[in-house]
Amino acid sequence: MQLYLQVIITGLLMGGVYALITVGLTMIHGVMKIVNFAQGDFLAIGMYLTFVMYRFMPENSIPYWLIIPVGAAMYLLGCIIFQTTIKRVIGKGDSNYILLTIGLSIMIQNILLLIFNADFRTLPVSDALRVGTFNLGNVRILYPWVIAFAAATIFVIFVNWFLGKTDIGRAMRATSENVVVAESLGIKTGRIFITAFAMGTMFAGISGLLITPVHTFSPVHGDLFAILAMSAMVLGGLGNIKGALVGGLIIGLVQSFTGTFLDTRLELVAVNLVLLLVLILKPSGLFGKQRRTA
Repeated sequence: MQLYLQVIITGLLMGGVYALITVGLTMIHGVMKIVNFAQGDFLAIGMYLTFVMYRFMPENSIPYWLIIPVGAAMYLLGCIIFQTTIKRVIGKGDSNYILLTIGLSIMIQNILLLIFNADFRTLPVSDALRVGTFNLGNVRILYPWVIAFAAATIFVIFVNWFLGKTDIGRAMRATSENVVVAESLGIKTGRIFITAFAMGTMFAGISGLLITPVHTFSPVHGDLFAILAMSAMVLGGLGNIKGALVGGLIIGLVQSFTGTFLDTRLELVAVNLVLLLVLILKPSGLFGKQRRTA
């Protein structure tokens, strides 16, 4: 029983961070109806921003306060990328978005490789901070994962509040339903698009910061998280924030159980099998809406 509790808690803590990555991806898809294949690379940028900024911090401190500058930098980066690239292919077909975001992914990876080389890196925090734990009964829990889960939960709650209680959030929801109708109501959809893309980029960067203290990383490390985030988004239902949260938690649990009881090399296989099973039983995902046929 203790082992099962350990696996469940570990999976939920990991899943909470995956959920934050997925929320950013879901916001972009929900509003703009595109899948951002560079989302994992924005997470990698967040990791390296954390790594660089860490040099200016007191020794042996975990840089969670960097959420503010990293989040702001990633939001600004999202605005710049949207204005210079994504904006130019709006309304020109899905294949343009796919090719463009894949190209962005390749470009970001090569820039990171050029600057930081291909070595795996970690934050040089002390061993006490890196593996610091506390016991919940007989279950051992890592402090960094708890902090990451708590921060991710706060941001997911913020997104739900933002979409439901603010004018910009309601405009995003209207735009996601029908762009033409939203424009006829006076909503400036161009501003909504840039806000959604920048927020999605920001959440990816913050996720990178939260994962950095407990994960090794490299310029191509974002690919793994992109796969997990896309799986969680499809699993929960495209464009659904609640589905992104549940999908992220499920992915975390599947990884935790597979890595503990089978083999860590089978984690992605298990994730894809669960995704396949859900899509067979409910093609729109757990919380997705069926498309109207007439």
